[in-house]
Amino acid sequence: MTLTTPALLFPAISLLLLAYTNRFLTLAQLIRKLAEEDRDAHHEVAVRQILLLRRRITLTKWMQMAGVSSFLLCTLSMFALFLSFKLPGMVLFGISLISLSVSLFFSLWEVNISTNALNVQLRDLELGSRHRACDASSAADETPRDL
Repeated sequence: MTLTTPALLFPAISLLLLAYTNRFLTLAQLIRKLAEEDRDAHHEVAVRQILLLRRRITLTKWMQMAGVSSFLLCTLSMFALFLSFKLPGMVLFGISLISLSVSLFFSLWEVNISTNALNVQLRDLELGSRHRACDASSAADETPRDL
């Protein structure tokens, strides 16, 4: 294994960390928006959304930690290979790949939860639309008609 092998991961890990940071910022924005909204009428939905957001934050933290660990281990691998320590360099690179895989697993889990959170929101919108449609048809039935 040469010094260039671990160096190939640098752009991929950097882009991955950038994507994770964007996910974190999106979560922060969602939480701030939820805090600003008056959710008294949809308290059950808000509680479910908060639980899902809390889980997503935890997963985002773990996927960022695993991604940063992968980056650090990849750097240490390159340094070991630079110093001609082939076996430690290969071991560090292998651990770096495992850490990257763990990070991707957490990312996949977070995407699944994100999809579930969107489904909760869609169910709430559907129920609200049905409720408004029922109210509108009830109001139309109660209005006097000209004969």
